[in-house]
Amino acid sequence: MSELRQRGLGRGLSALLGDAPSEPEAPAQRGGVREVDVAAIRPNPKQPRRHFDEAAIVELADSITRRGVLQPILLRSAGDGFEIIAGERRWRAAQKAQLHRIPAIVRDFDEAATAEVALIENIQREDLNALEEAEGYRALISTYGHSQDEVAKLVHKSRSHVANLLRLLDLPAFVQQALMRGELSMGHARALAAADDPEQMARDAIAGGWSVRQVEARARGSRPAKERARRPSAPADADTTALERQLGDILGLKVRIAHQDGGGTVSVSFSSLDQLDLICQKLTGESF
Repeated sequence: MSELRQRGLGRGLSALLGDAPSEPEAPAQRGGVREVDVAAIRPNPKQPRRHFDEAAIVELADSITRRGVLQPILLRSAGDGFEIIAGERRWRAAQKAQLHRIPAIVRDFDEAATAEVALIENIQREDLNALEEAEGYRALISTYGHSQDEVAKLVHKSRSHVANLLRLLDLPAFVQQALMRGELSMGHARALAAADDPEQMARDAIAGGWSVRQVEARARGSRPAKERARRPSAPADADTTALERQLGDILGLKVRIAHQDGGGTVSVSFSSLDQLDLICQKLTGESF
């Protein structure tokens, strides 16, 4: 069992760094913040984040030039150097700022723990697009033996959120690329997964500017009659259902909306205190 799971670090990167001292310590002290040569650091080849916004990195480099690196990156020893577990964007920006050394914390993590922390850190910072997040989930399942339930608990998302993202990886390459380019939303992509010909319907949706509800309706109509007969009919209030799904995708949790005499309620389901903490952070924009 990895160090991450032994220490219960499903709470995320803040739990990992919370016991680190705020002032630099001697390099020999395990877990302390130290200065590491930028040239001795290499990126994690299994980093879940594939796309780095160059403009955002330049902006961060400008900030680092003025104020320095305010948060240490997380590393593990690799050969005669170090491999990044979390903080590649800061490392890239530090290079642009022409820094020779950068504050870091070095931990003895195995491959599984490295993958888990890298994924958690990116999700908490909302740095991943839907496909990168899905690829991270698939790696945890196929490479490191997690179940979907375990992955959901690890990243504090609902199991349905994890399952929905994993289904995106079965979509044709054209649909995935359109999602990456922003031509289709997560809701569009999820609806297209139920279509008989997802690629053609995606092309039609982009050309026609279809809404998610329109794609859902056409996807249901494209399935063979026997399959449509096996599936329950759509809810009467499709707008509410679409909004529930949209909010659920944002939070990664199950959302229900109930109308009552011109008003109503929005309920968010959580299964742990960590998930409740995540909801509070989303609503307030603060870390607890």
